[in-house]
Amino acid sequence: MAATGRHRFTRKRFTAAAVALAALGGGTVYAIDSSSNKAQAAGGCAAYESVTMGKYWINNNTWGADSGKGWSCVWDSYQSGDTIGWGTNYQWSGASSSVKSYASSVLGWHWGWKSQDTGLPVKLSAKTPVKSKWSFKVKESTDSVYNVAYDLWLHDTANTDWQSTPKHEVMVWLNKDGGAGPLGTKKERVKLAGAYWDLYVGDIGWNVYSFVRVGNTTSANLNLDDFLQALVRRKLVATTDYLSSVEAGTEVFTGKAQLDTTAYSTDVG
Repeated sequence: MAATGRHRFTRKRFTAAAVALAALGGGTVYAIDSSSNKAQAAGGCAAYESVTMGKYWINNNTWGADSGKGWSCVWDSYQSGDTIGWGTNYQWSGASSSVKSYASSVLGWHWGWKSQDTGLPVKLSAKTPVKSKWSFKVKESTDSVYNVAYDLWLHDTANTDWQSTPKHEVMVWLNKDGGAGPLGTKKERVKLAGAYWDLYVGDIGWNVYSFVRVGNTTSANLNLDDFLQALVRRKLVATTDYLSSVEAGTEVFTGKAQLDTTAYSTDVG
C-alpha cells in the first residue's frame, strides 16, 4: 500500500456552492455524515464549515467523502497570540487508497477564501521565511490509514480567487500510518531541516511535490521556505511563483482515530 495515496486519484475541485459553505462556520464542534449529509454532533454543521482562530481558520474539509461513508469533526482548544490548539476525530470506511477528509488549519488562500493579515502571498524569489511550529498527538483506534502533513499551494499570480487553479502543490509529510503514500514517483532522498525526506513528483492537473519524512515525528520546527527553495534549485518550481497558502492537518483514508494539535503556529516574514 505504500504506493497508494490520495494523489494517485483525481482530487475533486470544490464547486462554488461547496466553497461557499466554508465561509459560513460558527461554533466549535462539527461533524458530517457523508451518507446522510446531516449533522452528527451537538452544535453540528455541514462539510467545509469552519472555526475562525485569529489569522487561521480550521476547515472540516471532507472533499473525498463521496468515496466512503463516515464522519469528521473539528474543534478549537485554545488561542494565545498566533499559537493555536485544535483537534479532529473521524471514522471513515471505504477504499483505503482514497482520501475522505483533510481537517486542517488554513493560513491564506483556500479556493478563494482568504483570512486577513497572514503575510501571504509571497514571491519565492524573495526567500521569505515561513516559520512553522507544530506539536500534535495521534490517538489511533481502528485500522486507520492517514498522514499528518502540511499542504502548501503555489500560484503564478498574487491575485487568486476561487477560480484560480494552483500551479503547484507541495506537501510535507511528518507522520503516516497504515500504508498511506503520496502521488507520483520517488525521485530522490534529500536532507532538510535536520532530517531526511523522500521527494515524490506527480501530476493531477497541477504538479504535486511531496516530501515524506523518513521516520515519523509528532513535532516540527521548520522554515517551510526551505522546502520551496529545494524545489527551486531543482528547477521544479520558478522563483516567479507565489506561495499563497499554508495548510496543516491530517489526510484520512479510512479508520477511526483522533488528532490533537497541542500547539501550532506559522509566521511569514
